[in-house]
Amino acid sequence: MTSTVQSGDQVVGLARGMRDLVVAQAGESERLRTIAPAVVDEMWASGLMQSFNPVAAGGVEPSFEQMIEAWIEMAWQDGSFGWIGIANLPSSFAAAAYLPDDGFAEVFTANDNRVTMGGQFFPNGQGTAVDGGYRVSGSWSFGSGTGHAEYVCAGFFPMDNGEMRWALEGPEGIPEMLVAVIPRAEIAFKDGWHVQGLKGTGSYDYGVDDVFVPASRTFPLFSRVPYRGSSPATRMGLMPVTAAGHASWALGIAKSMLDDVEELAATKFRMSDMASLASRPTFQKDLAHHVAAWRAARLLVLDAFTTAEAAVAGGDDLTPALRADMRVAAVYATDVSRQAAEWAHLAAGTTSIREGSRLERGFRDIYTGTQHAFISEKVAMDVAQIWLGIIEDQPGL
Repeated sequence: MTSTVQSGDQVVGLARGMRDLVVAQAGESERLRTIAPAVVDEMWASGLMQSFNPVAAGGVEPSFEQMIEAWIEMAWQDGSFGWIGIANLPSSFAAAAYLPDDGFAEVFTANDNRVTMGGQFFPNGQGTAVDGGYRVSGSWSFGSGTGHAEYVCAGFFPMDNGEMRWALEGPEGIPEMLVAVIPRAEIAFKDGWHVQGLKGTGSYDYGVDDVFVPASRTFPLFSRVPYRGSSPATRMGLMPVTAAGHASWALGIAKSMLDDVEELAATKFRMSDMASLASRPTFQKDLAHHVAAWRAARLLVLDAFTTAEAAVAGGDDLTPALRADMRVAAVYATDVSRQAAEWAHLAAGTTSIREGSRLERGFRDIYTGTQHAFISEKVAMDVAQIWLGIIEDQPGL
């Protein structure tokens, strides 16, 4: 499949062009508990689905700024749509960049680059090394975007004669961690996606039992050496791209709720209060505070990720300090966004509890998405320890 996108600058426009359809299908996605087929079809038709890929896989390799703004737009439309954006797009980006040539040909070229991926990259499985690959077994939870994925990613520890293999590349002193790319037909889905928010993401639990995965369909979790792709992002690895996605998603949800409560304020009257919400000084003060905090968090995210991107583009190493700055920016943006969403929900009063509104859905979504370990307080503590000189590095950042 030849990409219909010509440049990274178009990616945000493609996401914005989905607005009417995504809004109309948001309820259907929640009912299905996976993103509505009409939305998936349009992502492919527009070129959005493959746009983050290396050029060889039909993408345009957008910059971090372009990725961040596209993700903010997607989450602004609907939390579930934004979440599959930060699940499906980075999954195929990583597989297309880091799979060996034989695996890339099997997964991408043979399917004309029309490949949707989702899943869980954390190594909850084990793979016994055998001739030509691994016998993989394991169980994974929260496989985001797997409801409509042709291939499912599954992180695992490679085992040699019952012993973990230690990493020869990437972070030293830790076991090797690989990601298997497995056809949907070989996955045993356990569903389990009955949740408060992000209902439409198809984030199913799944497992495999002694499934053979050729080595060519695996890649190192922490790889920063791409087989294809020339953008700095391909030389920065999956962790920064994932962190940018989480930050952007939270910012998009918060912006939708701030925008909606601002629009509501002129016509919203609380019981026994003759003044509109917009005319109340406390509302005015709080709106100014949360909008300003949101703008500051967005700028911090853009600064952290584009600074690291520029360093790598210039030939510098992606240092622990640069990685720490990106991760803590994602945590901070998430905290700011959650606070803004909580305030908007309270300020809107009973309007925000009515099913079907973006305020109601956004509130459920953000309090589901912010439970993710990738933006937990542990990340902030790891970053602080690097700043304080307590540790030199944390491989998971």
